[in-house]
Amino acid sequence: MTYTSSLLRLLDERGYIHQQTDAHGLDALAAKQVVPGYIGFDATAPSLHVGSLVQIMMLRRLQQTGHKPVVLMGGGTTRIGDPTGRDESRKMLSDETIEANIQGIFSIFSRLLKFGDGPTDAIMVNNQDWLGQLGYIQLLQEVGTHFTVNRMMSFDSVKLRLEREQPMTFLEFNYMILQGYDFRHLARDKGVALQMGGSDQWGNIVNGIELTRRMDGKEVFGLTTPLLTTADGAKMGKSMGGAVWLNEDQLPAYDFWQYWRNCDDRDVGRFLRLFTDLPLGEIIRLEALEGAEINDAKVVLANEITKLCRGEDAAISAAATAQTTFAGGGLGEDLPTIEVDGEGIRLGAACIALGFAASGGEAKRKIAEGAVRLDDVLASDPALLVAVPAGEIRKLSLGKKKHGILRGI
Repeated sequence: MTYTSSLLRLLDERGYIHQQTDAHGLDALAAKQVVPGYIGFDATAPSLHVGSLVQIMMLRRLQQTGHKPVVLMGGGTTRIGDPTGRDESRKMLSDETIEANIQGIFSIFSRLLKFGDGPTDAIMVNNQDWLGQLGYIQLLQEVGTHFTVNRMMSFDSVKLRLEREQPMTFLEFNYMILQGYDFRHLARDKGVALQMGGSDQWGNIVNGIELTRRMDGKEVFGLTTPLLTTADGAKMGKSMGGAVWLNEDQLPAYDFWQYWRNCDDRDVGRFLRLFTDLPLGEIIRLEALEGAEINDAKVVLANEITKLCRGEDAAISAAATAQTTFAGGGLGEDLPTIEVDGEGIRLGAACIALGFAASGGEAKRKIAEGAVRLDDVLASDPALLVAVPAGEIRKLSLGKKKHGILRGI
């Protein structure tokens, strides 16, 4: 359809829209007033990873088109765990850990959104503030009557567990009720009219819309993004070395930059639309590059996303390190580094310490495959004791694109 609101036009042309509960109604509302919209994030780690970046960028698009982003931190729902797409129950976290995780996660939002008291300034709320006050009998009486077990059993998150004969606790079974209650609470308390999320959250979003209508007679809207995978079918957020975290404390800027620089050629245009603020005309030009020139577009992609998430200095430094390492044959200062004492370090252990492998077995396999080089010379023995004299450095490489420094102390 042709949208009249700048919000849905932007989301549509950038490729964010998968499903909407009422596209015409939301478009009309967004064309005439500020729409507060929210996305929820559970605080299971001190950082989100790039799998959450499309959701964060949707909140940024909301603000860019004159609307109000509401970041919902799941201080309460983190204590339960969203069963969607999971075969196992989530590990229970302490209150202190959840609060520390929320503080860590806020740093990425503070870079991408403008927070404040203005009509379109972003706000962050914590559902522990209201879920923690709900009594069990109150929840059953006020909310439970609007959910049927028949409907809840039809959700993919529940059916998946049952089909695979994986246990689902009663605690997890209640997650969809609490998420629906979140939408109803935010609609009443903050005037929120829109919930956005990934396509796997469609059922939960619809639940919240129906609950808000039944309890308060208020019309609210839902919108989901397509399932985000790379061109080769891999789930966004993972790399050879593990999760691609958004925060510097969990992943150095150089590794973050390299993740985007090494993306599949087929993903360049889509990622530029979703994850950068570059004008569409420039994106069309970049994605049309062919052959070796597509690498120039990947550098632009890496620079723009790193600048947004880590700051301009981090982007410049990461790009300079890549240039030094690959074009100049040197060692950039931003490369992952470990310190090695006079006793040296085994080659396999060095691979693990630099994030090249997650275990000794994986390190052995990569070494046996001929993927590891020490000072640009093939290394074949995982038990090799690598000595690094104090004050000197040696380079360890995995394939052609991943490098690290061993620094003697």
